[in-house]
Amino acid sequence: MARVLMRSLNKKYDEVPAVIDVNLEIHDREFVVLVGPSGCGKTTTLRMVAGLESITSGNISIDEKIINDLPPMDRDIAMVFQNYALYPHMSVYDNMAFGLKMRKFDTPEITRRVQEAAEILGIQELLKRKPRQLSGGQRQRVALGRAIVRHPQVFLFDEPLSNLDAKLRVQMRVELKKLHERLGTTAIYVTHDQVEAMTLGDRVVVMRDGRVQQVGDPMELYTNPANRFVAGFLGSPAMNFAGVRIVAQNGGLWAEREGIRIAVPKPIVPRLGAYAGKEVTFGVRPEDMRIAGAGDPQDLSFDAAVEVVERLGSEILLDVAVGSATMVAAVEPTVTAKVHEKLRLAVNPERLHFFDNATEAAI
Repeated sequence: MARVLMRSLNKKYDEVPAVIDVNLEIHDREFVVLVGPSGCGKTTTLRMVAGLESITSGNISIDEKIINDLPPMDRDIAMVFQNYALYPHMSVYDNMAFGLKMRKFDTPEITRRVQEAAEILGIQELLKRKPRQLSGGQRQRVALGRAIVRHPQVFLFDEPLSNLDAKLRVQMRVELKKLHERLGTTAIYVTHDQVEAMTLGDRVVVMRDGRVQQVGDPMELYTNPANRFVAGFLGSPAMNFAGVRIVAQNGGLWAEREGIRIAVPKPIVPRLGAYAGKEVTFGVRPEDMRIAGAGDPQDLSFDAAVEVVERLGSEILLDVAVGSATMVAAVEPTVTAKVHEKLRLAVNPERLHFFDNATEAAI
């Protein structure tokens, strides 16, 4: 068992808060991703778990044992860094074996563990090479191997793929997921890349300004964001936002602004009733917009002018002007829209979002 528990975790640098009241439970064998923009506190949180940063207040425990004051080497964790941190003068074998040698493991056991990790990662033929003779992806595998041979309770990953090119990052994401399934070890992974977070995490922790904004299954966060920040951070292209006024009319509610007049879907009406006559933020994801057809109701569509056409092969992104607002619509690759063309866009009524302007919380 390797359950990691953070309770009222805080970190300050002088009087500047970096992590604020983080409460998080990471279950045994779970892969949890901490995601957020630079400066949100995700790496500081990870480094406190690793013992590389002191804790201002609060507790971290692994399997009910508080580890606040334990030195890093006694925490039974292994960390994979962004820059790999390989010794350039050592062979791949010696890099992977170094930690075990420092812990006075017997030579046969070291050899067995290194060979086992090399087989898992497919780097058996690289064991005699030096890091300078390896590609970025191979160096990343060596760094993973050095962590695997420890047989730790918890793996910690600090943006390990950020130095790789786009194609290799995709490949290594798949390899990391396979590796976790095979090893079944608890893992905490830090990234600023929301695609990595969505594809790797059993659960995702979204952070902002040192605080946890939302924790949950990747698709739960994507479809039911707790606030505007989470809604805008997860998803590529990002969710479209526009300020609207909620208007009560003929027994229903309407969301209105220049160029937009949309009927609020009935399931949402009870939640938005208190906002009648007030300004809120309307949100819709690009993939929840389409070119309106003959069967689409007028009260769930609006006119738009095409400003930019981005052809991506599997889809087309249309940057459009809707009144004074700018939005992005992801449409079918067969659409033949042109710049300056006027068209009508329909929205999926089941996938509309509204946010309180004062708190930014989802309504």
